[in-house]
Amino acid sequence: MTPPKSPTPPPPPGGGPRATLARLDQYRNVLVPTVAVIALVIYFQSQTSSFVSADSAQNIQRQMAFLTVVALAGTFVILIGGIDLSVAANATLAGILIATWIDDFGGPLAIAMVIAVGALVGLVNGIITTWLKVPSFLVTLGMMSILNGISNSISDGGPVSYQSTLLQKLINDSTIPNVPNGALIAVVLTAIATVVAFATPFGRHLYAVGGNERAAGLSGVRVRAVKLAVFALAGAVAAIAGIIFTGQASTGVPMGADASLLNSIAAIVVGGTALSGGVGGPHRTLLGALVIVLLSSGMDITSVDPYTQLIVKGAVVIAAVALTIDRRRYGMIK
Repeated sequence: MTPPKSPTPPPPPGGGPRATLARLDQYRNVLVPTVAVIALVIYFQSQTSSFVSADSAQNIQRQMAFLTVVALAGTFVILIGGIDLSVAANATLAGILIATWIDDFGGPLAIAMVIAVGALVGLVNGIITTWLKVPSFLVTLGMMSILNGISNSISDGGPVSYQSTLLQKLINDSTIPNVPNGALIAVVLTAIATVVAFATPFGRHLYAVGGNERAAGLSGVRVRAVKLAVFALAGAVAAIAGIIFTGQASTGVPMGADASLLNSIAAIVVGGTALSGGVGGPHRTLLGALVIVLLSSGMDITSVDPYTQLIVKGAVVIAAVALTIDRRRYGMIK
């Protein structure tokens, strides 16, 4: 089964303004974030000459490393028409666990254990969603609270320090000059996720479920199995994001990654992955993360106050959803 095509109708034959506009509409989910990146760079560079600089580029790469990975965790769930509001809390728990375990168990084993815990959390989300028929929004909203409670219990509400230097080398050092390893990890994960989405049977089934779950089931797709795998994958990737976060902070921070939830959803929808499911992909999330990081970094450099930044980011999410959502997937917009 191949992924469903975009519902956008083909452009009218011939030339003229109507045909041109129709062709642009077909590619709007890529054009909009691309234009946004260019516009943000031009605008913030006009406001401060330090925006386009080596130091700024390093800072943007560090921010993108974490945001891209935590947004990737939510991308697959959104592609099947669900949502995972617990990815940021899962990343926070992973950050606390890696800081707690890395000195006792050694780096490789601790990392493997943390990713396994993240996958288990995602699997629980998937089981409750698919077998008990509870909407993913409610399941993951509750899981977010549970994970925050666990994180604070483990850390006693304070930062967790560690002695190992493995995370410093793994996340903050540069295998490629001027490119932090964390950013490299984010790009590699995006590439792997994109291949999985577009070049494997699992990816084709994922898009089929997101496009029309009932039709996918009638076509032989094991819908429950796909959903369980997607939620478990989201949990594992969220755990990797938490490891990156702790490596960058050099300490485990309770609720440290929680603030990234809005930014991660913004990155997904700004990149062109529709909340209605079945449209988009991990490659677009990378582009969306770049837009959000440029916006955040630019507002920081130009001294926009934090409250105004929240207003701007909220408006960006609303605008992105309005542009990407497929209204034909819903009988009535409430």
